[in-house]
Amino acid sequence: MRPTVHDIAASAGVSLATVDRVLNRRPGVRAATRAKVEAAIDRLGYVRDVAAANLAKGRVYPLVFILPDSNNSFMHGLHAEVREAIARAAAERTDIRVIEIPAFDPAALVVALDAARAERLAGVALVAIDADEVRDAVARLAEKGVPVVTLVSDLPGSRRDHYAGVDNIAAGRTAASLLGRFLGGRAGPVAVLAGSMLVRDHRERLEGFAAVRQVEFPGITILPVLEGRDEPQRAQTLGCATPAAPADLPALYRLRSGNRGPIAPLQTPGGAAARRRIAHELTVHTRAALQDGVIDAVLNQDAGHEVRSAIRILKAKADGLAVVEAQERIRIDIFLRDNLP
Repeated sequence: MRPTVHDIAASAGVSLATVDRVLNRRPGVRAATRAKVEAAIDRLGYVRDVAAANLAKGRVYPLVFILPDSNNSFMHGLHAEVREAIARAAAERTDIRVIEIPAFDPAALVVALDAARAERLAGVALVAIDADEVRDAVARLAEKGVPVVTLVSDLPGSRRDHYAGVDNIAAGRTAASLLGRFLGGRAGPVAVLAGSMLVRDHRERLEGFAAVRQVEFPGITILPVLEGRDEPQRAQTLGCATPAAPADLPALYRLRSGNRGPIAPLQTPGGAAARRRIAHELTVHTRAALQDGVIDAVLNQDAGHEVRSAIRILKAKADGLAVVEAQERIRIDIFLRDNLP
């Protein structure tokens, strides 16, 4: 039989209340008594069932998700997954609140993070913006003991606890390998469309793409990045203003998430049918473009897995439990028209 708190109390010669204080790291126990209880725990091989203990106490985990208020199909999907998590709140014993901020606005993100610091939270999840002031705000949360998980775009060098997202350098490398093979040795410039290079996921995708292009497909050159900032009209204007003529533009790589605006410029006449196109994130718009042959391949990350992973990790961190890394790894999915789910 598994040892119980009664066994610990009997072995250490203390009351159940003292055992409870030690297990829950509460004050009011002398150092010598705490040492006796901890020795009994080790001797008996007691392993506490934190989930059962929290269920018995009716513990609820208050969590905050800080998400961009963006005209971006993937972000709309991420919001929808958080709403699904809110609907499961009673079963998962969570109390999730969403804070929306303007996209690509580090100052607004800092304000939201500092506001969260004033609350009694079990954790914060955010779509990170790669800026020193954001790192400082995350550090202030960490100093208060609030676990932090970054979603979709990471914040290396910060005191965040975990990143729930794909390896974006690997995603960019995969995009270059696919595009190079699709072009079949054809040389020429590739137009690149991003949301904003302020976010690390877009920069890392371009880094991975450029590394593979340089080694394996030197005949392909990369045009200056066009930043649509998740504004469909701006993205369409930038796409139409691409400096290369249609005949000279064999391919387009979209670093950003799926949206209606960036696809339209590719459908203009004059050589567009010969172009190869790679995009990120399977949305209603990229799905339609795949089915119509407007896009050749989509590299996707599962927003639902990312949200569920963030919640599991924040709860585990709040309880002082280990994270199962294999369970939390977010895969890069590759979709062609032939294998759409």
